[in-house]
Amino acid sequence: MEYMVFRWPVRILFIDTDASGRIHYTAMLRYFEAAEIELFRAAGAQEDREKVGFPRVHVECDYKSAIYFDDELIIELSIGNIGRSSIELLYRAMKKGVVAVSGKIVIAAMDPKTDQSVEIPPGLREKLGLWIAPRVSV
Repeated sequence: MEYMVFRWPVRILFIDTDASGRIHYTAMLRYFEAAEIELFRAAGAQEDREKVGFPRVHVECDYKSAIYFDDELIIELSIGNIGRSSIELLYRAMKKGVVAVSGKIVIAAMDPKTDQSVEIPPGLREKLGLWIAPRVSV
């Protein structure tokens, strides 16, 4: 089965830069999260997602080149793995066709009333299936 990469175009806002004119290191995570919301919307999974909470339980972000105010990026997002109660989101921020930032965020399904781990809703799992990247053996 072939998988798809979700692509979301964005332009870096001035408020997200630091005194050097580069993107503040924490701001990239907000752009990743915005792309995540757009992926869920594109998959028709917003309602499924609202049934449970999805706190971030792991975050990685590697900067490979500088990003400045007003730079145009394409945020690429795919699903690395969907477990029983967690989803691994894989990101690449492309600047002029080159990877400027790569990252991974793991979100965990949680019952908002009990703060306990819960199984990912089956409808959500199914709707995200097209974006699951194949595992590569090393």
